This record gives sequence, structure tokens and C-alpha cells, in this order.
Amino acid sequence: MYIADAKRLTMAGAKKIMSTATAKAQEAGIAVTIAIVDAGGHLVLLERMEGGRFHTVHSATTKAVCAASNRRGTGSKGAVGQSLDVAHALGLALAAGAERWTAMEGGWPIIVGEQCIGAVGVAGGNFEFDEKLAREAAESIK
Repeated sequence: MYIADAKRLTMAGAKKIMSTATAKAQEAGIAVTIAIVDAGGHLVLLERMEGGRFHTVHSATTKAVCAASNRRGTGSKGAVGQSLDVAHALGLALAAGAERWTAMEGGWPIIVGEQCIGAVGVAGGNFEFDEKLAREAAESIK
């Protein structure tokens, strides 16, 4: 087969994910940055909430790109899901590119059927909050 049917994230879908994430963050009283990327890791939407720190823009975007690339939530796991120590996690980030891979939680893929159509990255809360918010936002369009 030379051609495959593919699903893609629409702007309406990205806006629904963003509104879910910002509403939950406001409810928790935590100013975060939310990045939404397409399947290729290209930025679709980005929002830094009022009071969000400027470094979270890069962190959220990197988390989203990494989640889209790996088709799983971000964290200190290697290519086949193995746990990584600090040296290997840093080495992987250097090898892949610091803007493409992170060991920090807060990135979650948007999976529809068998396809990854994009991902959400959240930065600004603690790791548990960022991961939970990214997961819930990604799942809001299913």
C-alpha cells in the first residue's frame, strides 16, 4: 500500500483541548502554559495564562513535541519504555535535541484509534498537576 488514510487534529479540536486545560488550571488556581502540536510536532495553539512564567513556554512546547513523537506521556523513560537514570535522560535529550525530548512529565499524546494526531504539553504546575492536566485535556475530544 502506497497511500494511507490519516486523521488530523482540527483547529476546533485544538481549541476544545485548550479550553478544557485553561478551565481546569483556573479552577486549581495555577497559572500554566499549554502548548498543542499536530502529529508532526508543529505548534497549533499556545497559551501562557496570566501570571505564567515565561520559561514555561519552551517547556510546554517541548513536552508536547516529545509526547507526539513518542506517542506516550512524557517522563524519564527511554525509547522502549525503560526507566532512565539522570545521565541517560540528559544524554537522550542532548542526542534528540533539547527542543524535541524531555524527561519532565506534562506532555500527553492525542490518540484517535491507532493514530497519534498531536499532543498537549503543560508547564507551570508541579509534575503531577502538569501530567494530569495534559492527559485530561488531550482526552477531552474523544
